[in-house]
Amino acid sequence: MDWKNQTVLITGGTGSFGKKFTKIALEEKQPKKIIIFSRDELKQHEMRVHGYDHPSLRYFIGDVRDRERLARAMHGVDIIVHAAALKQVPACEYNPMEAIKTNIMGTANVVEAALDAGVKKVMTISTDKAVNPVNLYGATKLAAEKLTVQSNNYAAGKATRYSCVRYGNVVGSRGSVVPLFLKQRAAGTVTITDERMTRFWLSLDQGVRFVMSCIEQMEGGEVFVPKIPSTKIVDLANAIVPNAKLNIIGIRPGEKVHEVLISEDEARNTVEREHMFIVKPPETLWERGLEYEGKSLPEGFRYSSDANSQWLDVNGIKEFVAPFEQLFAEGRLEG
Repeated sequence: MDWKNQTVLITGGTGSFGKKFTKIALEEKQPKKIIIFSRDELKQHEMRVHGYDHPSLRYFIGDVRDRERLARAMHGVDIIVHAAALKQVPACEYNPMEAIKTNIMGTANVVEAALDAGVKKVMTISTDKAVNPVNLYGATKLAAEKLTVQSNNYAAGKATRYSCVRYGNVVGSRGSVVPLFLKQRAAGTVTITDERMTRFWLSLDQGVRFVMSCIEQMEGGEVFVPKIPSTKIVDLANAIVPNAKLNIIGIRPGEKVHEVLISEDEARNTVEREHMFIVKPPETLWERGLEYEGKSLPEGFRYSSDANSQWLDVNGIKEFVAPFEQLFAEGRLEG
């Protein structure tokens, strides 16, 4: 796929993912135009001030809850990366209707406006918390996945295709535990909820490049899942705060001990490739006979953070965290 003649719109474009996507796209893909769609004028101003002022960049103030505004923003757009979401688990639990309006209704607005505008490709960014969800954030992202995938049925006779990328925790992103642990380092005591806890882990750079690769190869209806390492929360704490004293506060409501990226039931409809899994569309009504290269998974397979074949030890985690040490020292690491 040639990005140079594509116009790309990123919802939630001022977030950690949106900024990194924009940076890599400008440096390596050189799309015709990148539209940053977000609701916060201050964050858009700060993006410009911090060097995101390229001639091909456009800043569009709007909310995914506003379908008319989305329709206006999508004029002439070829690719949408839908990254806008309320993602703080406690905030979503306390403000359930707000999470539903943004994460579910907002996604519905994106997929419908994209169809009306004739957008070619829509990629929704999802999370491991959408698999067997135990909190509202996960439930809304599961609904967002279903809305995205099944919208291919509506678009059957048109060019628009919809897919999802689903991955785990992103090192140093907003809401990541890394900034919290760095702040707690001075005291030497780290707060964790459960010593058994494990999580999938990847860098922002890896996440963005994986999304770009999936956009290039998507046919519509897939959920792309990268093969990424797991970490033990205790190892993460010790990597950031050596010999840390652990303050165990107990698992919070809506929190899992281990995360899952592919459930046993999904695995029956999933193929494995060298660097990823692809959860195939449940029914390719929009394109019958679509085949996916890759090996089938064994019965009972479950891609979970505690049963992963790839692990980061303390030294491996330190390499992941190292770039954020300087940002933290300069006061530029977003919490």
